[in-house]
Amino acid sequence: MDFTILGPVSAKRDGAEVALDGSKQRTVLAALLLADGRVLPDERLTTLLWGWDPPATSTNQLYTYVSRLRTRVGPGPRLERHGLGYRLDIGDARFDWARFRPLAEAGRTALADGRYEDADRLLTEALALWRGPALSGATAYLAEREAHHLEEARLSALENQAEAALALGRHHDAVPELTRLVSGYPVRERLRGQLMTALFRCGRQADALAAYEEGRRVLADDLGIDPGSALRDLHQSILTSTLPGAPAVERARAVTTDTTGTTGTTEAGATAGLALGGTAPLGPLRAVSPAAQAADPSATASAAPVHRLPVNGWQQSGPLPALLPAAPADFTGRDTESDAIRSALADGRGVVILGAPGTGASALALRAAHLARTDFPDGQLYADLRTPDGAPRDPAEVLGWFLRALGADPARLPAPLEERAQLYRTLLSGRRMAVVLDNAADDVQVRPLLPGCGQVRTLVTGGGDRLALLEGTRLIRIGPLAPDEARGMLAAVAGAQRVAAEPEATARVAELCDRLPLALRIAAARLAAHPQWPIARLAARLAPEHRRLRELRLGSFDVRATLARTLRPLDASTRSTLRALALVESPYLTAPSVADSLGMTIDDAEEVLERLLDARLLESDGVGADSDSIDSWPGYRFTPLVRLFAREQSPLLAAA
Repeated sequence: MDFTILGPVSAKRDGAEVALDGSKQRTVLAALLLADGRVLPDERLTTLLWGWDPPATSTNQLYTYVSRLRTRVGPGPRLERHGLGYRLDIGDARFDWARFRPLAEAGRTALADGRYEDADRLLTEALALWRGPALSGATAYLAEREAHHLEEARLSALENQAEAALALGRHHDAVPELTRLVSGYPVRERLRGQLMTALFRCGRQADALAAYEEGRRVLADDLGIDPGSALRDLHQSILTSTLPGAPAVERARAVTTDTTGTTGTTEAGATAGLALGGTAPLGPLRAVSPAAQAADPSATASAAPVHRLPVNGWQQSGPLPALLPAAPADFTGRDTESDAIRSALADGRGVVILGAPGTGASALALRAAHLARTDFPDGQLYADLRTPDGAPRDPAEVLGWFLRALGADPARLPAPLEERAQLYRTLLSGRRMAVVLDNAADDVQVRPLLPGCGQVRTLVTGGGDRLALLEGTRLIRIGPLAPDEARGMLAAVAGAQRVAAEPEATARVAELCDRLPLALRIAAARLAAHPQWPIARLAARLAPEHRRLRELRLGSFDVRATLARTLRPLDASTRSTLRALALVESPYLTAPSVADSLGMTIDDAEEVLERLLDARLLESDGVGADSDSIDSWPGYRFTPLVRLFAREQSPLLAAA
């Protein structure tokens, strides 16, 4: 049996993947694995599954997840109840985190002993166990508590591996990977020092000095501190060309100094070179070209103002980027969510806003970005990551927009996605900007568009739970508006006096719109366009189910079209099942009830319910059939508008 958490949380038996049901079951498995054989209390597991606001049925649901996990992992590992918690004994099964730690420690010891070949081999073997961000597929609550120390262990191993490579004289091979790492972790001084060392040994003294200067600016701007003494000593040894060579190649030269001055190796240089190893990724900024310096001696990397960064020939000029569309002037409600976004941005975190179609995630993000404009004096970038027909937009295309907005020459844009992403991060370095990525499909689409420095804040909107995998972000989920917020939106567009005159009809319209911001805006606009209508008349027009979606359409705003876009990523079988589920009269759906109604296995039923939940076409509040039983199943339900939409899909269209 193999268990993995250094990437997607998974289990394999004899090389075959063990089916795990959604993020909750993966979270239970990962948390018990990380407990390393200790008892994990129910309270701790509940917090890792639902945060600080678990559903009323959390105890029953936890029992279900554990019971089914015990069945899935089979007889080898022992998953047992102990007091008020659970304990997992994996026996002789293999666990990637348990394998990584001794390999990484052995590599560190070999490095300290000067056994560089052994260190490189051991650390390479340890790092090969990583298959992506740790704890992928688990809940954000578990990732927030555990992913940081796992990632720190990986970075430490990477730094040690880079040091071993530099000690062996592999500086040419080290530069590309170190460049990528420094772009992603610009304040790790050991990495930056290792990159500077590698660049200098490659004969790129100017680039090594530019990497230091960029690091100095990042530390000053982000943390208000200067580089440490080791990095400063390394900088001095590069300036004076006294940095020693690779220890394993020139060991004698690294520790001796000719009294005649012919060797030119200083104690400070040797100390800096060894303390910072031989690994460090290149900073996002390179020095200005010699030709540019000759034409303008002041055009150095350190002298460039934040909004005019010369990088590898790129020069920002002209107006600052201001790509944000206008936010709705009559935006109403979402005060709690707006406060949470402002707090996250102030704390240096990005924000991911998840919401079902029509919940107003885009409007909320735009409003938050506009309110925070003064915090981002170097401009704002915006892109809709969904094409008009609902398909995910190519991130390379979006990077082309952003690079041109940042001053890059359109004729010189690199074609490969990775090269565009590297240039994008370089041009953002040192700036204070906001980037809004609207209607994202998943984390894979977003990652190339994320900045590599700490002064750029990103707001991402979308409906898929995979966006919760984005590191360093605050996750904010939004749903229907509260009743008073829904009334406020109708009043803001249709008129406060009109709404106050018909409170009952207003409340009826809000409920017929599911208190969905998109539907409410359409209803309010129709009232504004027909001042002679009483609100009760619109309520009467919305009441018949067969015409409700037709009424909720005005100009480019269309609830039906918005819901239709969510069908595109779904396979034909799921689309067909969506319509069949909408025809089931029960207000709540569970995996057993769906399996019985549609003639499928319980596992298949739960899988399709989770897919529809991820697409935000179903809701789940944890309440299902037999909710008082320990064998209860999570319950799912349609909102009225989504049920109407799903029922009107023809079988041929659903299977198309």
